[in-house]
Amino acid sequence: MKRRILSSISCLCILCGLVLSISVNAKAEDMISADIIVDGSRLTYEDYSYGTSSNPIVRGEHLMTGDSIISKTGNGRIYTYGETTANHDVDFVAVIVYVDRYDESDGLWGQVDGRVKDARDTYFVLSTKTLQVDRGYFYRVHCEHFAGNDDEEMYDSAISATNGIWIP
Repeated sequence: MKRRILSSISCLCILCGLVLSISVNAKAEDMISADIIVDGSRLTYEDYSYGTSSNPIVRGEHLMTGDSIISKTGNGRIYTYGETTANHDVDFVAVIVYVDRYDESDGLWGQVDGRVKDARDTYFVLSTKTLQVDRGYFYRVHCEHFAGNDDEEMYDSAISATNGIWIP
């Protein structure tokens, strides 16, 4: 009789343990898979993210593509990349690269680095930089891309942005 009672209690304890562990695991999966998008960038736990200028109609006559990249390169280090490509040689081509950190307290991206790279009489420009950053935040790269000729009123322009990647 005692064995039967002990066996029933043991089975009940194991069953309760399974139920509790399943609900905890489901909640953790929900947190990881939740799509949080801030200013067009999804917060991810990936090691790398790539963004490109999205609307070919808006780019104009001279601008072909604009790309941005962010990747982890070590403890608290990120590699950032921005490039602009024109359809042909133009008088002016440029990329402005912004590196942003997500602030959970206000839910906004804040700029931690920025740089400009431009060139004349060519079709391509790129800017790369490896940065030491604070750990425990999401970071992204977003870029502004320009291409055009000096005799025109305005340069063609576009934007690109990566997703935010977690730097542990």
